[in-house]
Amino acid sequence: MVMSKEAVRTLATEVLLPAQSQERNELDRIDGWLRWKPEAIDLPSYASTEHKALRQLSETPWLSLVVTTVAQQLVCESVRSTEVEDSSPMWGPWQRNRFSSRQRAIHRAALGYGYAYNLVLPGDTGAVMRGYSPRDMYCSYQDPAVDEYPSYAVWKRDKFVYVLDEVAKYTLLQGDRGLEYVTHDIHDVGVTPAVRYSNQIDLEGRTPGEVEPFIDVARRINKTAYDRMLTQHFNSWKVRTATNIDRPADQAEAERAKMILRQNDILVGEGDTQFGSLPETPLDGFINSHKADIETLAAVSQTPAHALTGQMINLSADAITEARAMLDLKAGERKLGFGDSHCQSLRLAAHIEGRERDAADFSLTIQWADLESRSMSQAADALGKMATMLGVPVEMLWDKIPNVTVDEAKMWLQYKKDNPSADDQIASALRSQADNGANG
Repeated sequence: MVMSKEAVRTLATEVLLPAQSQERNELDRIDGWLRWKPEAIDLPSYASTEHKALRQLSETPWLSLVVTTVAQQLVCESVRSTEVEDSSPMWGPWQRNRFSSRQRAIHRAALGYGYAYNLVLPGDTGAVMRGYSPRDMYCSYQDPAVDEYPSYAVWKRDKFVYVLDEVAKYTLLQGDRGLEYVTHDIHDVGVTPAVRYSNQIDLEGRTPGEVEPFIDVARRINKTAYDRMLTQHFNSWKVRTATNIDRPADQAEAERAKMILRQNDILVGEGDTQFGSLPETPLDGFINSHKADIETLAAVSQTPAHALTGQMINLSADAITEARAMLDLKAGERKLGFGDSHCQSLRLAAHIEGRERDAADFSLTIQWADLESRSMSQAADALGKMATMLGVPVEMLWDKIPNVTVDEAKMWLQYKKDNPSADDQIASALRSQADNGANG
């Protein structure tokens, strides 16, 4: 049932938009760290321009790197079903909506903020899927830990506010007198068609991302970097001293003498003149502290240390595998969650397009690209053993070859069917003879 104009306006004004504003404030802090504008290091009121410039130089987007390291492991290639042999109709909305590239934006938003949304609505040529950041879209759930779909969704574009429920999309305009009802479009999907992608979700519906839990560690790294740059800028060289040297009384002559000293770097004195130097402040402690802070971030975020430091020297294949183990476990967990949301989006698209059998297919699984760094010889050896020792049909292994996509493997299979080898033709003729003999 379509909501009344006043009900929509009241819902948006008193419930949805205030909740979105409060959530946006929390997400804006995360957004600064996710991109390249983290919280600035506190400086005293008397800080000079040099101090502020050094502070800016010390800021590094560490948490963006943590998110990127995981996001680059997540590339969805295809979908498979155990109930239907041809899953191409199910994959159609994905390709039509260019989700081969757009999936990355959803993954990054869900990893960074903790969650993101995919809005699935009827379109002219089928279901239309669009990803939304939680900073743009707010969804209200009765039970955020259990509900598959939200009760309501709201998002803004310029001066327009859009409210979505299980029946229609309502358009309101933000004017001088508040929200004004404009129109509504009935989608009649039966649910509020926004699919949530969660980085992690617990039994209370909380969805922490890969930024917020590690902000304090990243602040510590930037603070250590600032302290090191401060020392490097002001105290990293010896200071020469001289006492009991007569200075010219005239100010201009004194400045000239200082210039001569800077150019010649030679001091000459008589009588009680004494020369000395103040040692520079060593930077080793700051550098070691910086490395320790980075290693702490690597440990708590399950990110390989070499991904943050860029240092990987003389490591064996087993050592590299061990260094990546925690990242692989983390990426595997995200594949389960994001893959389930992708399947939910595709089932919803099938329902919108009238393919009810596909909409009820809960055997769907997402096939993720194998991005593990391996040589072709290693992959061929492993796949060959699977075929010969385990009896896996070789055709089922073609899409496991590095850099070979599922579509390419399908093309190979079709080519093999269209161009059978001599052995295949003989085997087919023998089977046909045997069948005819059995029927005769």
